[in-house]
Amino acid sequence: MHEHEHNHKHSSKENIKVAFLLNLLFSLLEAFGGYLTNSISILTDAVHDFGDAMSIGVSYFLEKKSSKSPDQEYTYGYLRYSLLGALITSVILLIGSIFAVYEAIQRLIIPQVVNYDAMIIFAIFGVLINGYAAYRTSHADKHNEKAINLHMLEDVLGWIVVLIGSICIKLFNILTLDPILSILIALYILFHVYKYIKEVFDIFMEKTPSNIKVDNIKNEIEKKFESIKDIHHIHIWTMDGVNNYMTAHIKLNDELNNEKIISLKQEIKSFLKKYEIKHVTLEIEYKDEDCDNKKC
Repeated sequence: MHEHEHNHKHSSKENIKVAFLLNLLFSLLEAFGGYLTNSISILTDAVHDFGDAMSIGVSYFLEKKSSKSPDQEYTYGYLRYSLLGALITSVILLIGSIFAVYEAIQRLIIPQVVNYDAMIIFAIFGVLINGYAAYRTSHADKHNEKAINLHMLEDVLGWIVVLIGSICIKLFNILTLDPILSILIALYILFHVYKYIKEVFDIFMEKTPSNIKVDNIKNEIEKKFESIKDIHHIHIWTMDGVNNYMTAHIKLNDELNNEKIISLKQEIKSFLKKYEIKHVTLEIEYKDEDCDNKKC
Protein backbone atom coordinates (compact mmCIF):
# COMPACT_ATOMS: atom_id res chain seq x y z
CA MET A 1 0.00 0.00 0.00
CA HIS A 2 2.76 2.39 0.97
CA GLU A 3 4.70 1.51 -2.20
CA HIS A 4 1.57 2.15 -4.33
CA GLU A 5 1.04 5.58 -2.73
CA HIS A 6 4.73 6.42 -3.19
CA ASN A 7 4.62 5.45 -6.87
CA HIS A 8 1.42 7.47 -7.36
CA LYS A 9 2.97 10.57 -5.81
CA HIS A 10 6.04 10.15 -7.98
CA SER A 11 3.87 9.67 -11.09
CA SER A 12 1.78 12.74 -10.20
CA LYS A 13 4.86 14.96 -9.89
CA GLU A 14 6.35 13.61 -13.11
CA ASN A 15 3.11 14.23 -15.02
CA ILE A 16 3.04 17.84 -13.81
CA LYS A 17 6.71 18.23 -14.78
CA VAL A 18 6.03 16.93 -18.32
CA ALA A 19 3.01 19.25 -18.68
CA PHE A 20 5.14 22.21 -17.54
CA LEU A 21 7.99 21.53 -19.99
CA LEU A 22 5.65 20.92 -22.93
CA ASN A 23 3.69 24.12 -22.23
CA LEU A 24 6.82 26.23 -21.81
CA LEU A 25 8.54 24.96 -24.96
CA PHE A 26 5.41 25.21 -27.06
CA SER A 27 4.62 28.74 -25.86
CA LEU A 28 8.10 29.84 -27.00
CA LEU A 29 7.53 28.11 -30.34
CA GLU A 30 4.16 29.87 -30.67
CA ALA A 31 5.72 33.26 -29.99
CA PHE A 32 8.32 32.65 -32.68
CA GLY A 33 5.66 31.43 -35.13
CA GLY A 34 3.37 34.34 -34.36
CA TYR A 35 6.17 36.78 -35.05
CA LEU A 36 7.01 35.12 -38.38
CA THR A 37 3.39 34.91 -39.57
CA ASN A 38 2.29 38.24 -38.07
CA SER A 39 -0.60 36.38 -36.42
CA ILE A 40 -2.00 38.16 -33.37
CA SER A 41 -4.06 35.05 -32.53
CA ILE A 42 -0.98 32.88 -32.23
CA LEU A 43 0.88 35.56 -30.27
CA THR A 44 -2.09 35.92 -27.89
CA ASP A 45 -2.25 32.16 -27.39
CA ALA A 46 1.51 32.13 -26.80
CA VAL A 47 1.00 34.52 -23.89
CA HIS A 48 -1.82 32.33 -22.61
CA ASP A 49 0.28 29.15 -22.84
CA PHE A 50 3.24 30.87 -21.17
CA GLY A 51 0.93 31.83 -18.31
CA ASP A 52 -0.19 28.20 -18.15
CA ALA A 53 3.41 27.06 -17.97
CA MET A 54 4.18 29.45 -15.12
CA SER A 55 1.14 28.34 -13.12
CA ILE A 56 2.00 24.67 -13.73
CA GLY A 57 5.57 25.37 -12.57
CA VAL A 58 4.18 26.73 -9.30
CA SER A 59 1.95 23.66 -9.02
CA TYR A 60 4.94 21.35 -9.57
CA PHE A 61 6.83 23.02 -6.74
CA LEU A 62 3.81 22.80 -4.42
CA GLU A 63 3.18 19.15 -5.40
CA LYS A 64 6.74 18.30 -4.32
CA LYS A 65 6.16 20.20 -1.09
CA SER A 66 2.92 18.29 -0.42
CA SER A 67 4.73 14.91 -0.40
CA LYS A 68 6.79 15.79 2.69
CA SER A 69 6.09 13.76 5.82
CA PRO A 70 4.37 15.27 8.88
CA ASP A 71 6.63 17.07 11.35
CA GLN A 72 6.30 19.21 14.49
CA GLU A 73 5.26 22.28 12.50
CA TYR A 74 2.81 20.52 10.16
CA THR A 75 1.44 17.64 12.24
CA TYR A 76 -1.06 16.70 9.54
CA GLY A 77 1.62 16.84 6.86
CA TYR A 78 1.93 19.09 3.80
CA LEU A 79 -0.96 17.69 1.74
CA ARG A 80 -2.73 21.03 1.40
CA TYR A 81 0.19 22.56 -0.46
CA SER A 82 -1.04 20.47 -3.39
CA LEU A 83 -4.49 21.99 -2.87
CA LEU A 84 -2.98 25.47 -2.87
CA GLY A 85 -1.44 24.66 -6.25
CA ALA A 86 -4.90 23.71 -7.56
CA LEU A 87 -6.32 27.01 -6.31
CA ILE A 88 -3.57 29.11 -7.94
CA THR A 89 -3.88 27.21 -11.22
CA SER A 90 -7.68 27.53 -11.25
CA VAL A 91 -7.58 31.28 -10.59
CA ILE A 92 -5.08 31.81 -13.42
CA LEU A 93 -7.26 29.70 -15.69
CA LEU A 94 -10.30 31.75 -14.65
CA ILE A 95 -8.57 35.03 -15.51
CA GLY A 96 -7.28 33.62 -18.81
CA SER A 97 -10.73 32.41 -19.84
CA ILE A 98 -12.36 35.76 -19.05
CA PHE A 99 -9.67 37.49 -21.11
CA ALA A 100 -10.31 35.03 -23.98
CA VAL A 101 -14.03 35.88 -23.92
CA TYR A 102 -13.21 39.60 -24.00
CA GLU A 103 -10.86 39.17 -26.96
CA ALA A 104 -13.37 37.01 -28.82
CA ILE A 105 -16.10 39.63 -28.39
CA GLN A 106 -13.75 42.26 -29.82
CA ARG A 107 -13.16 40.04 -32.84
CA LEU A 108 -16.89 39.57 -33.30
CA ILE A 109 -17.27 43.34 -33.48
CA ILE A 110 -14.26 43.84 -35.73
CA PRO A 111 -13.36 40.60 -37.61
CA GLN A 112 -9.65 40.20 -38.30
CA VAL A 113 -7.88 38.38 -41.12
CA VAL A 114 -4.95 36.20 -40.11
CA ASN A 115 -2.61 33.85 -41.98
CA TYR A 116 -4.77 30.76 -41.51
CA ASP A 117 -2.45 28.48 -43.52
CA ALA A 118 0.20 28.98 -40.85
CA MET A 119 -2.42 28.59 -38.11
CA ILE A 120 -3.46 25.18 -39.49
CA ILE A 121 0.13 23.95 -39.15
CA PHE A 122 0.47 25.31 -35.61
CA ALA A 123 -2.96 23.93 -34.68
CA ILE A 124 -1.92 20.41 -35.64
CA PHE A 125 1.20 20.68 -33.47
CA GLY A 126 -0.89 22.27 -30.71
CA VAL A 127 -3.40 19.42 -30.65
CA LEU A 128 -0.66 16.76 -30.60
CA ILE A 129 1.57 18.38 -27.96
CA ASN A 130 -1.17 19.55 -25.61
CA GLY A 131 -3.09 16.33 -26.21
CA TYR A 132 -0.14 14.32 -24.92
CA ALA A 133 0.15 16.57 -21.85
CA ALA A 134 -3.61 16.19 -21.22
CA TYR A 135 -3.26 12.40 -21.48
CA ARG A 136 -0.42 12.38 -18.94
CA THR A 137 -2.63 14.14 -16.36
CA SER A 138 -5.98 12.56 -17.30
CA HIS A 139 -6.03 9.87 -14.57
CA ALA A 140 -5.70 12.33 -11.70
CA ASP A 141 -7.32 11.97 -8.27
CA LYS A 142 -5.66 14.99 -6.65
CA HIS A 143 -7.15 18.46 -7.10
CA ASN A 144 -3.83 19.96 -8.13
CA GLU A 145 -3.34 17.56 -11.05
CA LYS A 146 -7.05 17.80 -11.98
CA ALA A 147 -6.72 21.57 -12.31
CA ILE A 148 -3.62 21.15 -14.48
CA ASN A 149 -5.44 18.58 -16.61
CA LEU A 150 -8.17 21.20 -17.10
CA HIS A 151 -5.47 23.59 -18.34
CA MET A 152 -4.31 20.99 -20.86
CA LEU A 153 -7.87 20.18 -21.91
CA GLU A 154 -8.55 23.86 -22.49
CA ASP A 155 -5.47 24.11 -24.72
CA VAL A 156 -6.40 20.98 -26.70
CA LEU A 157 -9.95 22.21 -27.28
CA GLY A 158 -8.63 25.65 -28.14
CA TRP A 159 -6.31 24.27 -30.81
CA ILE A 160 -9.06 22.04 -32.20
CA VAL A 161 -11.18 25.17 -32.56
CA VAL A 162 -8.28 26.96 -34.25
CA LEU A 163 -7.83 24.02 -36.62
CA ILE A 164 -11.53 23.70 -37.53
CA GLY A 165 -12.05 27.44 -37.60
CA SER A 166 -9.00 28.02 -39.78
CA ILE A 167 -10.13 25.40 -42.32
CA CYS A 168 -13.73 26.71 -42.37
CA ILE A 169 -12.69 30.34 -42.70
CA LYS A 170 -10.20 29.42 -45.43
CA LEU A 171 -12.91 27.53 -47.35
CA PHE A 172 -16.02 29.61 -46.60
CA ASN A 173 -14.61 32.97 -45.44
CA ILE A 174 -16.66 32.88 -42.18
CA LEU A 175 -14.56 35.31 -40.14
CA THR A 176 -16.86 35.24 -37.09
CA LEU A 177 -16.74 31.46 -36.64
CA ASP A 178 -13.47 31.41 -34.70
CA PRO A 179 -14.51 33.93 -31.98
CA ILE A 180 -17.94 32.27 -31.58
CA LEU A 181 -16.37 28.85 -30.96
CA SER A 182 -13.77 30.42 -28.66
CA ILE A 183 -16.52 31.95 -26.50
CA LEU A 184 -18.36 28.61 -26.23
CA ILE A 185 -15.18 26.78 -25.16
CA ALA A 186 -14.26 29.53 -22.69
CA LEU A 187 -17.72 29.29 -21.10
CA TYR A 188 -17.31 25.51 -20.86
CA ILE A 189 -13.96 25.93 -19.13
CA LEU A 190 -15.34 28.61 -16.79
CA PHE A 191 -18.09 26.23 -15.69
CA HIS A 192 -15.56 23.55 -14.74
CA VAL A 193 -13.23 26.07 -13.09
CA TYR A 194 -16.13 27.20 -10.93
CA LYS A 195 -16.70 23.59 -9.82
CA TYR A 196 -13.00 23.11 -8.96
CA ILE A 197 -12.74 26.37 -7.06
CA LYS A 198 -15.88 25.47 -5.08
CA GLU A 199 -14.42 22.06 -4.22
CA VAL A 200 -11.13 23.62 -3.12
CA PHE A 201 -12.99 26.24 -1.04
CA ASP A 202 -15.05 23.49 0.67
CA ILE A 203 -11.89 21.58 1.55
CA PHE A 204 -10.15 24.65 2.97
CA MET A 205 -13.28 25.32 5.06
CA GLU A 206 -13.09 21.69 6.30
CA LYS A 207 -16.55 20.84 4.98
CA THR A 208 -17.59 17.19 5.26
CA PRO A 209 -16.70 15.41 1.98
CA SER A 210 -19.72 15.31 -0.35
CA ASN A 211 -19.69 11.50 -0.58
CA ILE A 212 -19.99 11.10 3.20
CA LYS A 213 -23.16 11.55 5.27
CA VAL A 214 -22.48 11.95 9.00
CA ASP A 215 -25.98 10.80 10.01
CA ASN A 216 -25.56 7.58 8.02
CA ILE A 217 -22.27 6.80 9.75
CA LYS A 218 -23.78 7.55 13.16
CA ASN A 219 -26.82 5.34 12.58
CA GLU A 220 -24.81 2.46 11.12
CA ILE A 221 -22.28 2.39 13.96
CA GLU A 222 -24.94 2.58 16.68
CA LYS A 223 -26.87 -0.24 15.00
CA LYS A 224 -23.86 -2.45 14.29
CA PHE A 225 -22.12 -2.32 17.71
CA GLU A 226 -24.30 -3.34 20.67
CA SER A 227 -21.82 -2.08 23.26
CA ILE A 228 -22.15 1.49 21.93
CA LYS A 229 -24.95 3.63 23.36
CA ASP A 230 -24.27 6.44 20.88
CA ILE A 231 -21.57 8.08 18.84
CA HIS A 232 -21.47 11.89 18.81
CA HIS A 233 -19.26 14.95 18.46
CA ILE A 234 -18.41 13.59 14.98
CA HIS A 235 -16.08 15.62 12.78
CA ILE A 236 -15.14 14.46 9.28
CA TRP A 237 -12.98 16.43 6.88
CA THR A 238 -10.45 15.93 4.12
CA MET A 239 -6.96 17.33 3.80
CA ASP A 240 -6.70 17.29 0.00
CA GLY A 241 -9.85 15.71 -1.45
CA VAL A 242 -8.33 12.22 -1.18
CA ASN A 243 -7.26 11.65 2.44
CA ASN A 244 -10.22 11.78 4.85
CA TYR A 245 -9.98 12.24 8.63
CA MET A 246 -12.49 11.68 11.45
CA THR A 247 -12.76 12.29 15.18
CA ALA A 248 -15.68 11.19 17.39
CA HIS A 249 -16.80 10.42 20.94
CA ILE A 250 -18.06 6.89 21.71
CA LYS A 251 -20.53 6.49 24.61
CA LEU A 252 -20.52 2.91 25.96
CA ASN A 253 -23.54 0.98 27.26
CA ASP A 254 -21.48 -1.18 29.61
CA GLU A 255 -18.10 -1.20 31.23
CA LEU A 256 -15.57 -2.91 28.98
CA ASN A 257 -12.07 -4.08 29.79
CA ASN A 258 -9.05 -2.75 27.93
CA GLU A 259 -8.90 -5.69 25.55
CA LYS A 260 -12.53 -5.27 24.45
CA ILE A 261 -12.13 -1.49 24.04
CA ILE A 262 -9.07 -1.98 21.81
CA SER A 263 -10.98 -4.56 19.78
CA LEU A 264 -14.00 -2.23 19.48
CA LYS A 265 -11.86 0.64 18.24
CA GLN A 266 -10.18 -1.57 15.65
CA GLU A 267 -13.57 -2.83 14.42
CA ILE A 268 -14.91 0.72 14.05
CA LYS A 269 -11.82 1.85 12.14
CA SER A 270 -12.10 -1.18 9.87
CA PHE A 271 -15.79 -0.41 9.30
CA LEU A 272 -14.99 3.20 8.36
CA LYS A 273 -12.58 2.15 5.60
CA LYS A 274 -15.50 1.81 3.18
CA TYR A 275 -15.97 5.58 3.54
CA GLU A 276 -12.27 6.07 2.63
CA ILE A 277 -11.58 7.47 6.10
CA LYS A 278 -7.90 6.67 6.64
CA HIS A 279 -7.20 8.46 9.91
CA VAL A 280 -9.64 7.97 12.83
CA THR A 281 -9.38 9.31 16.39
CA LEU A 282 -11.94 7.98 18.89
CA GLU A 283 -12.52 9.15 22.47
CA ILE A 284 -14.19 6.56 24.70
CA GLU A 285 -16.81 7.78 27.20
CA TYR A 286 -17.75 5.28 29.87
CA LYS A 287 -21.25 4.52 31.11
CA ASP A 288 -21.22 7.05 33.96
CA GLU A 289 -19.07 9.63 32.19
CA ASP A 290 -20.53 12.89 30.85
CA CYS A 291 -19.20 14.56 27.73
CA ASP A 292 -17.40 17.78 28.59
CA ASN A 293 -18.43 19.42 25.30
CA LYS A 294 -21.71 21.36 25.40
CA LYS A 295 -22.56 20.39 21.82
CA CYS A 296 -22.37 16.64 22.47
